Amino acid sequence: MLRGRDRQRVAVDALLARARAGHGGALVLRGGLGAGKTAMLAAVRETAVTTDREVLLCVDDAHLLEDVDWLVELAADAADEPVAVLIATEGEPLGLPWVRLDPLDHADSLRVLRDLRPGLAPGLADDVADLARGNPLALTELARALTSEQLGGTAPAPDELPEDSSLRARFSARFRALSPQARFAAALSVVDDEVDADALARMPDLDLAAVEEAAALLDGGPLVRSTLRTAIPLALRYAAHAALAANLPPGPRRTWHEAARAPGARDAFAERLEASAGRARRCGDYPAAARDHDRAAALAADPDAKARHLIAAATDHWASGAPRRARVALRTAARLTDSGELRARAELLRGGIDLGNGLPDVAVRRLLHAAGELVGTHRSLAITALGFAGEAASIAGDHARYAETAAFAASLRRPDEPDGTRITLDHLAGMAATFAGRHEEALPVLRSVIELAERVPHPQAKIWGGQAAYTLGDASRAHELATSAVTAAHEHGLTALVPWALVYRALSALLLDQHSVALSAAFEGVHAATAIGQHNAVVDHLTILALVAALRGDTDTAMHRIDAAAEQIAERGLGRSGTFGAWAFACVDLVLDRPADALDRLRLMAAGSGGVHTGIKVMAAPHVVEAAVGCGRPATADRALRRYEKWAGTTGSAARLALSHRCRGLLADGPRAEEHFREAIRLHRASGTAMELAKTELFYGHRLRRDRKPRAARDLLRDAVKIFQRYDADRWVARARAELRAAGEAVGPTQADRTADRAANRAAGRSDVDPTAGLTPQQAQIARLVAEGATNREVAARLFLSHRTVEHHLRNIFARLEVRSRVELTRMLD
Repeated sequence: MLRGRDRQRVAVDALLARARAGHGGALVLRGGLGAGKTAMLAAVRETAVTTDREVLLCVDDAHLLEDVDWLVELAADAADEPVAVLIATEGEPLGLPWVRLDPLDHADSLRVLRDLRPGLAPGLADDVADLARGNPLALTELARALTSEQLGGTAPAPDELPEDSSLRARFSARFRALSPQARFAAALSVVDDEVDADALARMPDLDLAAVEEAAALLDGGPLVRSTLRTAIPLALRYAAHAALAANLPPGPRRTWHEAARAPGARDAFAERLEASAGRARRCGDYPAAARDHDRAAALAADPDAKARHLIAAATDHWASGAPRRARVALRTAARLTDSGELRARAELLRGGIDLGNGLPDVAVRRLLHAAGELVGTHRSLAITALGFAGEAASIAGDHARYAETAAFAASLRRPDEPDGTRITLDHLAGMAATFAGRHEEALPVLRSVIELAERVPHPQAKIWGGQAAYTLGDASRAHELATSAVTAAHEHGLTALVPWALVYRALSALLLDQHSVALSAAFEGVHAATAIGQHNAVVDHLTILALVAALRGDTDTAMHRIDAAAEQIAERGLGRSGTFGAWAFACVDLVLDRPADALDRLRLMAAGSGGVHTGIKVMAAPHVVEAAVGCGRPATADRALRRYEKWAGTTGSAARLALSHRCRGLLADGPRAEEHFREAIRLHRASGTAMELAKTELFYGHRLRRDRKPRAARDLLRDAVKIFQRYDADRWVARARAELRAAGEAVGPTQADRTADRAANRAAGRSDVDPTAGLTPQQAQIARLVAEGATNREVAARLFLSHRTVEHHLRNIFARLEVRSRVELTRMLD
């Protein structure tokens, strides 16, 4: 199965369809070495259905042909014949239609690896995918060369292509085939990743022809450069360093090349690079800091000094969102030193990496061990390790381990604790009390966290503050702090913290009933986490997206996202994501009028002895009540509601108190029920939670209709229908309209008011109106992606939707915007 080639297959399938209709043609598949051109041709040959009149002609490695004129003539001749010509090349497209086989993204690279090596450990798969840089042949050769020790985790992941790699041999052969000047140009670029074709063109004694010759090879990107490092002769490497040292301006890059141009004592250069790395780190330029620490390690003579530089480099790599490079540096450092302090620092960093892309229970153990080792010499680092350990325990849903972490932290507290460490200690204490149900104890400590977050500029402090505010139900403050955390993480260069901050931006937006903002934050979180290899955060955001869809009644989308996350939840032991997923699944059951299934799902979630996130379980209580009432189990509902009321009453959140009153309205009868429903409606309006207001109006309207008060019911239900329509909550619209009919109102076909508004704007000649203003946020996203040329499958993959759901939304988009094709949609949105 070909992975990540949907766009190219669309173009190929279109060519084959034209050939079947008697009007063929040609298509060029462009890509570098190992891009999968041959595999693409083979896949097309296997799936193409031909008859006696149809011909499929495949030409591989067309760039090796001396004469290509006949190919161009053949393509022209095929235009009026049932002939499809596919041409694979590394060169130019010959003036013919073409598609490029770009490197695979990380997700597709992982899928390829799992096809080749089922059951491959997540960390090893990530390392191999990062090394291969999306090259399909590199992925294949690396996967096949993995040793039993690497597969078992007792040996490090590979850091270069196998010695018998055909791709490696072809890269090396092409390097050796270059002219002497072009080899020198390539060597300059290989010894310094920042030397590109423009920089080479400015180098003295290098002619443009040599630069162009070298660039043709180096266009293959980082994989080519990393492979060629072992192919460049030592003398040529020294000459390249010397040339760069002579031509670069003063600075850390020049220092490195001055040191590397010849063997000898280099510790003085290492010290200068360490100082440069410190300056870069203070400026938030973590990639530059990592580069200089890596180079300082290469120059230092003492093994402990090398290890210290490598651990510093690994820290900077992690901060900038390059966990694989951090792991490589840590593995090298581990072989160099027996220093307890350095090993503890390395363990802290390994735990931080595992937190984002490993097993959270392993991360907890690593981080607690690191804290124990560091507490005597580096107390602030020990507290940092405990803060990360608490987050890892929360991700795992292991509240016993969270309590252990918080108790350790409490034993370190001092009366004169500075703000930077006090916020972590308070956060651990407050969340541990919350998980244990001691809400009165948690309240003042979490308020302290929020106050400290306003003063401490570090993005991690903003994340702690956002989580504390969310726990207390202060959605506006939580959203403000989480947004500040995202901004600060970008400004400080701490890319590793961005997906984490976006979790609380999405959750706080959901608490505010701002579904479009929640969707935007969670999508950003998925893509940010994917880009830097934090796959635990990817799953967190996927389950939040599933919950958003489920609360809106979009059951197909919710289930698609739950399914996308399920394997990783089970494989990595992600209790927090699993609890979100179970909650979303129960919401789907409720929307589909399966209260018994929902109750069973929620009760099983509540009964779990481990791996269930207590905080999320409490937040899901209103849905337990809804399911239990639907099953005629009021006692079950009451037990769940009492726990929820204890938490909501302590925090004083209007949005959560509204849900509490709605639940009491569902459980009560007569005037008492109406009193609770009315108070819930008041609190919904005070908190601005429109979607939950509409659900309360629907439940209250149902109760009023049952109590033979149809006029009052109709007023509520009309408002509910309007709100549900605004959220594009089709299933909820259908339920509310059914209640309206039962209450005696004639309900006609749904009228899209936004479409009418758009038509009125068009009739008035208003060109300043956004054409997507009449669409829901999700529809607007789909419309924009389609207008940019994305296929339905690409849209589905990007937004974590099913292919069928995209088709459904696209039909609605066409109807609302009154267009009939993708071409018309693209013109409208240009």
